[in-house]
Amino acid sequence: MSKTHGMVWWTELMTGDVDAAVAYYSETCGWQFEPMPMPDGSTYQVGYRDGLPIVGISPTDTAEGAKPHWFSYFAVDDVDAAVAATKRAGGSVIQEPFDMPGTGRIAQVTDPTGAAVGLMTPEEQPG
Repeated sequence: MSKTHGMVWWTELMTGDVDAAVAYYSETCGWQFEPMPMPDGSTYQVGYRDGLPIVGISPTDTAEGAKPHWFSYFAVDDVDAAVAATKRAGGSVIQEPFDMPGTGRIAQVTDPTGAAVGLMTPEEQPG
């Protein structure tokens, strides 16, 4: 098992007001943000601390009833095996594993209690 297995690897805020969130977290947490254009035409904001990417802020359509929320991804050595273990334990799959170039292999699941969580095998391990 790697040193990173089980660590909170990434967390992101989904919100209908990205600008307000960027302003708030810049002021409150001291994070610096850089926009990252997405293939669907939206803009994902990556938050940095001391030059390292630590969070993301993603636009979500609150008009469809989605409430702003934070979502975390846990590092696992093998996301496909972790998804299989989730199913065996009584959890379910929200999004099957997929590769995100430059990031890693990602899946979204619910644990056996129904809590949603992301699992990922990071492409880069910290040095």
